[in-house]
Amino acid sequence: MKKLRLFTFFVTLVAITACNFTEEIYFNEDGSGKMSINFDANELMSMGGISDSLKQEKSIDSTLVFRDLLREKKDSIALLSPEEQAKLKRLEPFSMHMVVKPEEQVMKFELQSEFKKIEEANDAFNAFQYATSLGPKPEAGGQSPPVPVQDAATEVKYVFKGNTFTRSIAILDQEKFQKSVDSLASAEMFLSGSTYTFKYHFPRKVKKVNVDGATFSLDGKTMTYEVGFLDMMKTPEAIMLEVELEDN
Repeated sequence: MKKLRLFTFFVTLVAITACNFTEEIYFNEDGSGKMSINFDANELMSMGGISDSLKQEKSIDSTLVFRDLLREKKDSIALLSPEEQAKLKRLEPFSMHMVVKPEEQVMKFELQSEFKKIEEANDAFNAFQYATSLGPKPEAGGQSPPVPVQDAATEVKYVFKGNTFTRSIAILDQEKFQKSVDSLASAEMFLSGSTYTFKYHFPRKVKKVNVDGATFSLDGKTMTYEVGFLDMMKTPEAIMLEVELEDN
C-alpha cells in the first residue's frame, strides 16, 4: 500500500505543481515497441511543503504493476458498474517505476508500457486519472471503496501507418476541459517554466516533420521536440505531430 500511497501523492503533485515530462517511444520495424512517460520531480523535492509531506517516508525504488494491483482489488472493483470496470481495465498494460529518496531530495516516476501497435498506447495519458480511484481512503479505515472513475476531458491518439506517424489530442468534453484550464490560472506563474518533451526513436531515418524546432540524432532516426507544458494544457489540439519516415 505504500507504493500506491506514493503514486496517489504523485498524481496530486502533477496536478498542482510545475512539472517537466518526457514522453519517449521506441518503435520496431513491425510497428511494435515500448513507451514511457518520465517525470523528474527532484527540483520539487527542495520545496518545503513537499519535503514535509514525505519526510516520514522511507526511500523506495520499486515498480507498481497495475495488472497485479487490479487483480488484488478485484472484489472491490467488481462492485463498480461495467463501464467503470472497463475504464480501470485500461490500466492493465501499464507499470509505474518509482524512485523516492526524501533525504536526498530525489523523486522520479516512469509510466511504462510495451505494445504490439502504438494504437494500444492511446490511453497512457489517462492512466494517471484512472489510477487515483484505487487509492486508500482514510474515512474507510484505509480500505478502498468503489469510487466512480471520472471520464477524461481529452484523449491522445497515436497512429503509425506505412511511413507516417501521427500524435494528436482531441477534446472529448469541452465543459470539463474548460474547467481544467480555468483551474490552472492560479498556478500559471509557477507552471510557466514547465516543459513537455517528445522523444521518438524510429526504425528508419526521419524524412520530414510538420513542426519547427525539432532536433534529430546523428543517424536521423531519433526526433526530439519540446513544448511548453502550459501551451499543451491550454491548446492541446494545436500540438499535433506528424512524422514521415524514409522508405525501406
